[in-house]
Amino acid sequence: MNAISRSAVAGAAALMVAMLASANGANAGETPAPDGAKVYFVAPQDGETLKSPVRIVFGLSGMGVAPAGVDAENTGHHHLLVDVPPLGEGPDGADELDANIPSDEHHRHFGKGQTETMLELAPGKHTLQLVLGDKDHIPHAPPVASQVITITVE
Repeated sequence: MNAISRSAVAGAAALMVAMLASANGANAGETPAPDGAKVYFVAPQDGETLKSPVRIVFGLSGMGVAPAGVDAENTGHHHLLVDVPPLGEGPDGADELDANIPSDEHHRHFGKGQTETMLELAPGKHTLQLVLGDKDHIPHAPPVASQVITITVE
């Protein structure tokens, strides 16, 4: 292969990579949320002192709950952020708003459509935030996220 052909192949490959990255990013964080959609804690309440396991009940208005993978308008599923900065304010900042919510001990997924859970927490203060994710675990646009609450576990 001569230098011109190698250059053309490399250029075409770079263009394809850029197009794929752009296409993937274009879909991220673009599932619309209706005006007034709200996710909130039914229980526990901000400032409450509890014993572990803690019963956490999720509230949602203006949208419906659907399992992960289900593409239904104005729906999503719950994610519980535990002891991390508020959505969009962590080390990854705005990247958190258009990427899949991680699944780990600090980012709990409820992809089967669950609306409550029992959570084992160590004694001490803990922060909790609910975030509604779309079928792909990506926050809606605009994000549907609760206020951060702080609880104390005895």
